[in-house]
Amino acid sequence: MRTPLKISAAVAATALALTGLTACGGSSSGSAADAGDGRIQIMVGGLDKVIYLPARLTQQLGYFKAEGLNVTLLTEPAGVQATTSLISGDVQGVVGFYDHTLDLQAKNKQVESVVQLAHAPGEVEVVSTKAASEITSPKDFTGKKLGVTGLGSSTDFLTKYLAVKNGVKPEEITPVAVGAGQTFLSAMEQGSIQAGMTTDPTVAQVVNKKIGKVLVDMRTPEGSRQALGGPYPSSSLYMNTDWVNSHKDTVQKLANAFVKTLKWMSTHTAEEIAAKMPADYAQGGKELYVQAIKDTLPMFTKDGVMPADGPATVERVLKAFNPTLKNATIDLKKTYTTEFVKK
Repeated sequence: MRTPLKISAAVAATALALTGLTACGGSSSGSAADAGDGRIQIMVGGLDKVIYLPARLTQQLGYFKAEGLNVTLLTEPAGVQATTSLISGDVQGVVGFYDHTLDLQAKNKQVESVVQLAHAPGEVEVVSTKAASEITSPKDFTGKKLGVTGLGSSTDFLTKYLAVKNGVKPEEITPVAVGAGQTFLSAMEQGSIQAGMTTDPTVAQVVNKKIGKVLVDMRTPEGSRQALGGPYPSSSLYMNTDWVNSHKDTVQKLANAFVKTLKWMSTHTAEEIAAKMPADYAQGGKELYVQAIKDTLPMFTKDGVMPADGPATVERVLKAFNPTLKNATIDLKKTYTTEFVKK
C-alpha cells in the first residue's frame, strides 16, 4: 500500500497498522512506550524513499522478528514531522536525518543517533528543464523558489547551506514545501518551483521524464565532500536519550537488526535489494527503481558506525545558516552513540 504523501501522522499510523505491518495496537504513548513486550513504533521520514530503505528492508528480511521485536513502521513525508512525533512520545524512534539531533539539542531536547545508516546525504538538487539555463549552480539561487520536503526539514537545511556557501543569503531564496514523489514532480512540472532537493526514487523519475536534471549530487561520500566539505552522516535511527538509557536491551536488539541489514545490503546487488521491497515502492517502474537504488547505495554505511569526522561537518553546515545553532554550544558526543552498533 502506498501511503499518500500528504497524509497526517495519525492517518498514516492507522493506515499502516491496518495493513498488518506488525501492528502494535493500544496507545502509542502509553503501553507501547515501555517496550517491555518488544513492541516498538518507528516513524520514518518517507518509507518509500531509498535513503530510508534499510528501515523497511530490515522488516522484509525478518531481522526485527529474529531479535524478538514487534516493530511498526509509520511514515511521514518529511523528517521534521517525524521528529515531532518522537518528541511528543507518539513513537519510540525515528529513521531520519542525524542533523535533527543537533538542532534539538540547541532547543534543550536530548536525542541521539543509535545506528548511523548513512555517511552521505543521498540528496540531490535538481533544476527544472525550463529553468536550467538560468540556474547553472547554487550561485543562481537568488530570487528562486526551491522545493524542499518540508520547512525545517533536512532538505531545507541543506538547501540553505548550498545557498550560503555560494554567496546567497537564506532570505534571498524561497523554500517551498512540496514533499517528495508525485507532489515534487507536479510542482516542478507546473513551475511552482524552479529547482528543488529530493532523493531517489524521485530523482530517477525527474531525469527519466526529462522534467529536470541533476545540479548537485550528494548520493556518494565524494559528492558529499565536494558539496559540503566532508562526510555528512544523514539517515539514522535516532531516539530520546532518556529512553535509550532506560531500554538498553531493546535498543541493542534494534541495532543488531539494522546492522545485519546494512551488512546484507553491502553484499547484495541493487536488483536483489529491489526484489525484497514492496512492489509499489517502484513508482516509476521496476527498472527505474533498481537504478535509483544503485545510484543511492554508496551513501550507506556497512556497520552502522558514525564516521569520525561526520558530526563536525554537520555542525559546521548547520551553523552556517541556522540562527538557533549559530551561537549555541553543541556537545557532539551527546548527539550519537556507537555503544550498540560496536557490540
